[in-house]
Amino acid sequence: MALPQCGSLHHTYADYLTWPERGRYELISGVAYAREPPAPSRLHQEVVGELYYQIRLALEGKPCRVYIAPFDIRLPESGEADEQIATVVQPDILVVHDLHKLDDRGMRGPPDWIAEVLSPGTASHDQVVKLPVYERAGVLEVWLVHPTARKLTIYRSDSK
Repeated sequence: MALPQCGSLHHTYADYLTWPERGRYELISGVAYAREPPAPSRLHQEVVGELYYQIRLALEGKPCRVYIAPFDIRLPESGEADEQIATVVQPDILVVHDLHKLDDRGMRGPPDWIAEVLSPGTASHDQVVKLPVYERAGVLEVWLVHPTARKLTIYRSDSK
């Protein structure tokens, strides 16, 4: 099942900043997607939590950071100002090595590593919509974790 699109208008990060805080949204190439309740399943949350914990332990003392959703990643297509960015995503977990990309709003530019824990309500969106966005943005490695199938699919960039 795909996430619902919010209208047919072309949106930017400036629009995104005006949307209600109680909702959770992603913006992909100007298309808004609602990430609405229900909340992720208990299994999804356990897998995200454990993966975050293990990554955090592995990176302790290293000059990088690990974050867990919700955490905004603004992905500009060129040098446009933040307000004009048309893609803002919130992967389940991410790692960034270039700390200059970080700011109070989240980060601008691609992280080095992303994990998406798939659930029935988001699996199609994560695999069909977001994965190509991550590739185009230059994310070096993406993990798709299939908790019910107990399967991990790893995508690595050729530019590594």
